[in-house]
Amino acid sequence: MDKDLHPGRNYLFGWKEAILLAVTFLFMQFLLAGWSAFEMFVLHDNPAYKDYFIIVSYVLTFTGCIFAFDQFIVKPTGSRLSFNMRTSPFSTYLLVFPLMIGGIFIAEYTSGLLPTTGDFFGPWYEQVTGLFARMSLDPFTMMLMTSFFAPILEEILFRGIIQKGLINKGVSPANAIIISAVVFGVVHGNPWQFMGAAILGSVMGLVYYRTKTLLLPILLHAFNNLISSLLVIYTKQESYSEFFGVPENYLLLIGIFLTAVFGYLFIYKNKIHYND
Repeated sequence: MDKDLHPGRNYLFGWKEAILLAVTFLFMQFLLAGWSAFEMFVLHDNPAYKDYFIIVSYVLTFTGCIFAFDQFIVKPTGSRLSFNMRTSPFSTYLLVFPLMIGGIFIAEYTSGLLPTTGDFFGPWYEQVTGLFARMSLDPFTMMLMTSFFAPILEEILFRGIIQKGLINKGVSPANAIIISAVVFGVVHGNPWQFMGAAILGSVMGLVYYRTKTLLLPILLHAFNNLISSLLVIYTKQESYSEFFGVPENYLLLIGIFLTAVFGYLFIYKNKIHYND
């Protein structure tokens, strides 16, 4: 089941590939910093506070990493990078979305355990919340970035390239899912999003491994980001416990229940048809 005979999906992911992505990521940041400096010192404008710069810098960074992997890793083998984007049976959707909701509730609870005050965490947390507050002032920009570009580009990179490449290299599926989820969390750049991203990345990684289609984790990712964005934009609340008016512990129990029940059904009872 794990072997994909499609030539564009037999790539490996090891230290060489990881270094390539890291170097590309840093190179893109260097270019964007140069662009920002040019506008600040020559045009006397600060693009960091403009919505277009946030979207363009994000898209360029991730597409740059994906393009570099395709050009320097996959293309030399005589094929091109490709991903299975087929749909799944409707019964699978009925299992993975409740599973994702359970993961969302657990992720919110665990993220809430981290400190948000103090000399170290306080200013950092204010910077993170300030960024989201600024983005929420332009709902279109926020929705476009978080609910369209992020699900597609991040799932291609973290699940489609890293997780699948690790499994192709011989890493156990469980370890590959965890590694890609941890890297996914680290790239978010702060401890609060790290916790949530790592947990939800594990859920999306499991779904990708079981179904072999990247479409499902993209849809799950978009679902999470869309609901979170709507929550911030239209209710000005940042947590589901506040929105539903229930204690955080209750939401955690609901999350554990959904994850356990639908995770079991998805893994052990759901028949998946692997068609390329």
